[in-house]
Amino acid sequence: MGAIPAQRETVTRASGVPVHGGVGAETRTTLPGSALSPGSARSVVRGALTEWAASGLPGTEHLTDRLVDDAVVVVSELVTNAVVHAGTDVELACRLEDGTGDLLVEVLDHHPSRAPRDGEVEAPYETPEYGRGLRLVSRLAESWGVTYRTGSKTVWARLPAEDPMVAARDDIEAYAQECALERGLRVAEILAPEPQRAERDRDWLNRGALSFLAEASDLLAGQLDENLVAALAGQLIVPRLADWCAVWLEDEVAGRWGYPRSGEAEGGWAVDGTAGTGPRLARVWHGSENLIEELRRALEKEPPLPPETHRTGPVPYPWPGEALGARGVHGTALAYRLIAGGRPLGTLVIGRADLMRFPDEVTGLVEDLSRRVALAIGAARQYARQATISRVLQRGLLPGAVAEIPGVVSALVYEPCDKGGPSGDFYDLFPAGDGRWCFAIGDVQGKGPEAAVVIGIARPWLRLLAREGYRVADVLDRLNQLLLDDATEAADAAARALVGPVAPGDGPQTRFLSLLYGELTPFDGGIRCTLASAGHPLPLLLGAGGEVHTAAHPQTLLGVIEDATYTSETFELRSGDTLLCVTDGVTERRSGSRQFDDGDGLATALAGCAGLNAQLIAERIRRLVHEFSGRPPEDDLALLVLQAE
Repeated sequence: MGAIPAQRETVTRASGVPVHGGVGAETRTTLPGSALSPGSARSVVRGALTEWAASGLPGTEHLTDRLVDDAVVVVSELVTNAVVHAGTDVELACRLEDGTGDLLVEVLDHHPSRAPRDGEVEAPYETPEYGRGLRLVSRLAESWGVTYRTGSKTVWARLPAEDPMVAARDDIEAYAQECALERGLRVAEILAPEPQRAERDRDWLNRGALSFLAEASDLLAGQLDENLVAALAGQLIVPRLADWCAVWLEDEVAGRWGYPRSGEAEGGWAVDGTAGTGPRLARVWHGSENLIEELRRALEKEPPLPPETHRTGPVPYPWPGEALGARGVHGTALAYRLIAGGRPLGTLVIGRADLMRFPDEVTGLVEDLSRRVALAIGAARQYARQATISRVLQRGLLPGAVAEIPGVVSALVYEPCDKGGPSGDFYDLFPAGDGRWCFAIGDVQGKGPEAAVVIGIARPWLRLLAREGYRVADVLDRLNQLLLDDATEAADAAARALVGPVAPGDGPQTRFLSLLYGELTPFDGGIRCTLASAGHPLPLLLGAGGEVHTAAHPQTLLGVIEDATYTSETFELRSGDTLLCVTDGVTERRSGSRQFDDGDGLATALAGCAGLNAQLIAERIRRLVHEFSGRPPEDDLALLVLQAE
């Protein structure tokens, strides 16, 4: 094996050098590489700076509202730059230098091979990083630059304290005039033939253009439906920047589409040799609502084709004059490709009547907005994919139906905390043959895909071992060994394939499982129950007379100790007796510092259910757990009631 090369560091900068003096205060956080990141970054930085200012730490006397606002804008643009460019998780750091009051913000991504660009045409299917964001950073910051390391890239900016900021604000005002005032005056005059509209556009761009993209990012990032993102894009653009707007969305299954081949139906694009279905016109928006349907019909006849360069910059689009009435016979339309994560997602088209060409100021602003629209669509699709995976996993984790047991009435409550992802809790109730029925209620360490994979192993093995005739204690012995064997590595690998790449040095992780598992055998006069609890909340037995006691003793979690030996206990359920089995979402439900089961709270609640049937007991316990705190439950909740008839 060759020697490991030493890490090398190269620093490039626009001006000045990064200063690493004494640190008065510092915050660091990791953000996911999605459309939600810029908004999260702004919240983190503003919250940290506000907290520092209130703390009186050295240097915080320089934290003026102006400096805080500038820091928030700079962080937003740096994070947007990193997310659009790299698509990986980003690490954000903000620190206040002791004595000077200068702020240093850093945004690190894990795609060091791509440097920030300014105006270059990106290669096909690469996500662009150039734009006005870095030029805004350069105006607000005293210095900024890029630090390249092995496996990562950090874009940093140093914002000077109050006195230097006075001079810097002159540059900012000049830049604001260039990007907003000057753009607003010129664009409004070109676009608006009537004086009233020109005045409105001038006023809006003068007061709000600099915050327009940041506010649009926040609005778009909060949406998890791609059709709603398309609708919001139209409302952001019309009538501020165009008379009408349309958004086409492309099916991700189609992948990299090209131009139609000879003999293909119109609108059907080639997909690696296979005809695709073409784009879907998701949204059409016009300043005059009575023209929307006619415009939609016209646009559906001419879906945009992806440009050969796959760049996000605008390309001409045929003007649909016949659909826009007498006042819209002539005009200009431009199409912008929506690309995120290196893949095309659709096309945004804008149009303005009585206009020979859009000015560069407007096309540039819409191009920046289109990148944010693409990020939001990509995030919505990622959420939809994860939700689909979660639903499929969840269906596989739980039984399709709960078995009916002669002489036993059962009731179940199952409420996963995360409605969009697999729960860590599971249950089962199934026939095991030879007049036996088995039940299980368990909780895997963690949630999401990793927990789902472990449940996907544990539940089938429980059924298999039970049907093979293994008794309760033997089933737990073997399941414990299974979780400590290679099956854990397989579960870990499968889970990581779902949630993302493995970090360097990470290895397989043991998944702990708490489980209450039992066997029911009907006989004349009652039900014989044999059960064992492995690190799980103990089951409670409610007698027909209202007395309550535990029905098992505690034992070690599954997947913790090699060659652990488990024992079981057997008792009889007579008519009216009720067995209550719960997960820790019930016992550990919190209200401030108190838990639901403090002072035998669950036993007390169950004692109050004497005389109720199984379904009413389950519903009362569920209601009491919810009412225990004014806040929604923060953990999965599952409970199983078994009552002898």
